[in-house]
Amino acid sequence: MSLRIDYEKVAPAGYKALGGVYGYIMQSVLDNVLVELMYLRISQINGCAYCLDLHTRDLIKNGVAPEKLALVQAWREAGPVFDDRERAALRWAETVTRVAETAIPDDEFKAISTVFGEKEIVDLTIAIGLMNTFNRIAIGFRRPPQAAVTLAA
Repeated sequence: MSLRIDYEKVAPAGYKALGGVYGYIMQSVLDNVLVELMYLRISQINGCAYCLDLHTRDLIKNGVAPEKLALVQAWREAGPVFDDRERAALRWAETVTRVAETAIPDDEFKAISTVFGEKEIVDLTIAIGLMNTFNRIAIGFRRPPQAAVTLAA
């Protein structure tokens, strides 16, 4: 797989704008590991190799256990591996990412609202939208994951 378009060079202002949203999320009150777990789950749903590689590496750097990383895609069955906030955020990430299928029903909104405040829900949703955008860009332009680049070198 080779990069179709180097979007960072072709549209630096657009890429910088997305980076600004990323910076906003990372400076929010949301826990960075929680956000990265969501990013990983969204990237699993979308099948984005570049982002899967990136967020797995980031979570490892943040001290997340390999066992927890292995269970992200099966978080519902993982029992106490994920806390209440992580489970709620992962559930919200799934329903928002699959909006065309789910239409984000009221029960999903009620569920997230029992764990997070309004500002947090908005920030979570911005983060979910951002990661879906990054996934579509990386997949659309075939950005290779770091693991593939390292092996090819």
